[in-house]
Amino acid sequence: MSRREQILETAAGLFAERGYHGVSVNDIGEACGISGPALYKHFAGKEDLLAQSLTSISERLLSEGRRRRAEAPDASAALDALVAWHVEFALTHPALIVIQDREWSNLPERAQAAVRELQLAYIDAWVETLRELRPDLDRGTARAATQAVFGLINSTPHSARISSDSMARLLATMARDALLASGA
Repeated sequence: MSRREQILETAAGLFAERGYHGVSVNDIGEACGISGPALYKHFAGKEDLLAQSLTSISERLLSEGRRRRAEAPDASAALDALVAWHVEFALTHPALIVIQDREWSNLPERAQAAVRELQLAYIDAWVETLRELRPDLDRGTARAATQAVFGLINSTPHSARISSDSMARLLATMARDALLASGA
């Protein structure tokens, strides 16, 4: 892991634990084993750290989601791959889910727009896959179903009370069942 990645991961953990306003640049530096001012070699400041955390993870979600979808032999396998990816992300990066939800208003408008654009493209990969499996769904309904499943999966920072493997299986089953339910 690069120093930059270490700083981003550490900052995300601190933001999730204490809140954006409860963390200083010096706190982040100390947690990384460097001085606070040394962070400025990598980031413009605390706001930049928050923006880069959410932008970079949104880019990763999108690129990995597109890759998994493209490599799948059919729509059913693509859906399984997308679900597995999002569940894996949620279980391994709970701090990023927390800060995305709780610290959105602290992101500068430009960063909000960039993150939102990436998120919409990620959702669209799911929507396209879902509509291949459920041609009865219009685009709006498929998007609503996808975002509802994201809510289910993204609840793990607050709801994961069983082993990680058991939680992954539970979430994958629930997500797939919810997306393919005829009442959706």
